Amino acid sequence: MYICVYGAASSNIDRVYTDEAEKLGHLIAKRNIGLIFGGGATGVMGALAQGASKENGHIVGIAPSFFDTEGVLYRQCTEFVYPENMRQRKEILEQRADHFIACPGGVGTLDEFFEILTLKQLKRHNKKIVLLNINEYYSPLLKLLSDMIKQGFAAEDLLSLFKVCSCAEDALDYIESDR
Repeated sequence: MYICVYGAASSNIDRVYTDEAEKLGHLIAKRNIGLIFGGGATGVMGALAQGASKENGHIVGIAPSFFDTEGVLYRQCTEFVYPENMRQRKEILEQRADHFIACPGGVGTLDEFFEILTLKQLKRHNKKIVLLNINEYYSPLLKLLSDMIKQGFAAEDLLSLFKVCSCAEDALDYIESDR
């Protein structure tokens, strides 16, 4: 099994996010699950990869070659794929992953989360999606989604298409369950 994890590349974030991401990477590898991610060496992505590396996990980084500059990409990946652009990157992440976890992140993470959620809503896949709500990071987004439903902009079942978890263990337990 491979889990695609989305998350921030920013290093200007609180350690609560990188600590939980490192724990997630560690647990993914410890449970013999492959990690697929955006290949970044910093922020949530870097912490995630470092956690998986400490357990000798199978790590697949996927990033366009224009990111291949000093200090940007995580060099200890088991495999690295260099698509031509960001659209191809998202497509490869989607195709190679069995399930998805969105850790806290910025606009790129939201783009990836919403694309995979939209595809599930359109029944283009039935893979599990977890929104990892570390430190209540995604609570404002969850309120927005609820308001979208209340006002008729989103389907009633939107929130049932993904699971909200507050810690790495719960996210992986859900993915590995039959639910």
